[in-house]
Amino acid sequence: MTDKLENPTGFQDLLNNNRSYAENFHLAGFDGIAKAGVAIVTCMDSRIDPLGIIGLEPGDAKIFRNPGGRVTEAALEALVLATHLLNVNRILVVPHTRCAMTSSTENELRRQITELSGIDASWQSFGVIDDQVQKLREDLAKVRSHPLIPDSALVGGFIYDVDTGLLRPVA
Repeated sequence: MTDKLENPTGFQDLLNNNRSYAENFHLAGFDGIAKAGVAIVTCMDSRIDPLGIIGLEPGDAKIFRNPGGRVTEAALEALVLATHLLNVNRILVVPHTRCAMTSSTENELRRQITELSGIDASWQSFGVIDDQVQKLREDLAKVRSHPLIPDSALVGGFIYDVDTGLLRPVA
C-alpha cells in the first residue's frame, strides 16, 4: 500500500503549507489558556481575522465561529468552559457587515440548498438574521444571563465592518 502523503491529494498544498508553518512553530508547550483573557464569538466569514482585528496573536484568545456569529448553545458551552477553565474574563460577540446570513430568508436558503444539493433541505435551519443589531442584543443578553457565566465577565457586542476593519460597539 502506498503512503497517501507521497501521492498528491486535494490537501497536498495545505500539507506543504503546514510543513512550512511547523518550521517556525512557537506555541509548543503552551497550556491553551487565553493569555489575554479574551473570548470572541464571530462569523465564519473568511474576511474576518478575529485576532488581528483586536491586535491579538495566537494563544491570546478563545475563538468560536459560526454562520452569522450568533451565540448558539454550542457557543454558550464554549464560553462557560472558557470563563471557568481557560482564563477568559472578557467576551466579545462580533457579527459583521455584509453578512450572507442577513441577506436571505430561511426559505430562500432552503430552496437554494435544495437546488444545489438535489436533496430536500426544507427541514434544515440556517439561523438567518432579519435585524442584526436586535439579534446581537439578544445574544448579549443570553451571555449575560447565563447562570454558568460569571457576572464578573465583561461582555461586549460589536459589529465588524468588513470594508473598513473597524468595530462599532452595540449596547
